[in-house]
Amino acid sequence: MERKELAQMIREIGFSCIRCGDCCRGTEEDANLVMIFSKEIEDLAEATGQTTGDFINPYPEKVSTCGGGSITFEWCLKRTAEGCIFLDGTDCTVYASRPWICRTYPFMLSGEMLSLSPCRGIGRKISQRKADEIAGLLIARSAAEQEEEERVRTILSSHTIPAGKNVLVDGTGIRVL
Repeated sequence: MERKELAQMIREIGFSCIRCGDCCRGTEEDANLVMIFSKEIEDLAEATGQTTGDFINPYPEKVSTCGGGSITFEWCLKRTAEGCIFLDGTDCTVYASRPWICRTYPFMLSGEMLSLSPCRGIGRKISQRKADEIAGLLIARSAAEQEEEERVRTILSSHTIPAGKNVLVDGTGIRVL
């Protein structure tokens, strides 16, 4: 999908973040998980001065392997009882360095389809500049996700998953958990 067309769709839908924090507050096991990739992890570590173990966990979905182990793909931000580890009331403490999924919420590209997540900011007036910015971020995010998927496929096709182990696979390699 072209950026101009995507921006027009976003403008027609309308969106303005009302800073309610609802998107960051999900506390159920799989609610509002923020999947995060290696570059975003590095950026957050640099921005916060924290080690990666302070703010990421393996993504919780697993695929069982024949040898009695499992594979999980990628990382997600840790959550507290209130929601995202970086949520302070309704404020994001890493707003300038927040991951792509947060920058483009409530929009997501699935192939050529624009989809929406529930959000109280949908339907509000949006400027052409902001719609174009979100469209550009969505396109970049989609391309980065495709590149990451290809790196993961390459890793899986060229490495052996240790039998009986629980592992995490991302674009940088395989880690035994």
